[in-house]
Amino acid sequence: MTGTRRRRSFSTWTAASARHTVTRKERPSTVYNHRGKAEQYIKEGKYAIKWTRLSCGKFGVPPAYACNNAVRLQLHALAYNLGNFMRTLALPKEVEHWSLTTLREKLVKIGAKVVRHGRYVTFQLAEVAMPRSLFQKILALIDDLRRRPVPA
Repeated sequence: MTGTRRRRSFSTWTAASARHTVTRKERPSTVYNHRGKAEQYIKEGKYAIKWTRLSCGKFGVPPAYACNNAVRLQLHALAYNLGNFMRTLALPKEVEHWSLTTLREKLVKIGAKVVRHGRYVTFQLAEVAMPRSLFQKILALIDDLRRRPVPA
């Protein structure tokens, strides 16, 4: 009788669970794709913005610490929204697929040297993470977002 027994497998299927809902037989992955996209956004917030790092992680804390946590969480949400805003409106086509972590590593964490000459201050940036032409394209796209004055 070795290897001839049939095994039964049981799985729980509920209509309320979005994980197991199949709407059409031709396209069963459409529901799960939206779930995966939402989980990707949550993961970006956790690792790129680190919004799970709050001041106090204990329950029953005094109201002052709870207020600090609320403000810190709002600042994390603002940073996440600014990162997404930049990713959707101010990135060239060749890098618009970058994650927030990649944006932070290659745009924000750039080594720079400040050089002063008379009245001028110059930032000399390292070109290791990003070529100069790509950085100039990003700066030009950010500059295009600025509202121009209406001619009189």
